[in-house]
Amino acid sequence: MSVDLEFSKFADSYERYNIIQEKVANELLGLVKNKPKKILDLGCGRGALIKKIDWEVEFFLGVDFAKNMLELHPKGENIACIYGDFDNPELYEHLFLYDFDYILSASALQWSQAIETLFSRISKLNFQNFAFAVFSSNTFKTLHKTANVSSPLPSSQTIIDAATKHLNADFFVRNYTLEFPNTLQMLRYIKKSGVSGKRGVLSYKQTKELMRSYPLDYLEFEVVFLYS
Repeated sequence: MSVDLEFSKFADSYERYNIIQEKVANELLGLVKNKPKKILDLGCGRGALIKKIDWEVEFFLGVDFAKNMLELHPKGENIACIYGDFDNPELYEHLFLYDFDYILSASALQWSQAIETLFSRISKLNFQNFAFAVFSSNTFKTLHKTANVSSPLPSSQTIIDAATKHLNADFFVRNYTLEFPNTLQMLRYIKKSGVSGKRGVLSYKQTKELMRSYPLDYLEFEVVFLYS
């Protein structure tokens, strides 16, 4: 299952399971300066960022490649949403028509298949500042090690190197943990939150072994914050 279908399938339950994403969104908005009026949100989902913005905006444009998420995003006279894949160069031809005070992205850009190209394309848009939160490959680090599978996400160093090459980016790395009463509840969280990106990574046998041998009572998350 592709990433966009994963998030679309769980669009209705996503908000109940995105505890870490909520923390990330709050920290991301804490980096935003001067209450920007014209905002682009890459990977806007159900509208986590626009729902938290407590100042008046002149224009807010959300972009996402999960159609069911976009359907649940707030709309209004000054809030618009478009379907788009931030790995598709045609999206940037459209976005280049606008001028933005800020480009924001919370918990989305890690799904790019070419993250350096992504930052290069973003750098060519018309904007003043940006703030991005990008999950790294150290998210679910122990789970991946226990299951003997590789992470689908880029490393924190890859993210930082790509961003600083194309954007005048400051950065820091934040680690979070989320505790669970048992491994079954942990796996249920991964499935319902959509953070697995794609389904079918583990076989039934691998899943049973993971439930038996996972050594922690929590999941690990690592997020790179990039901002100007």
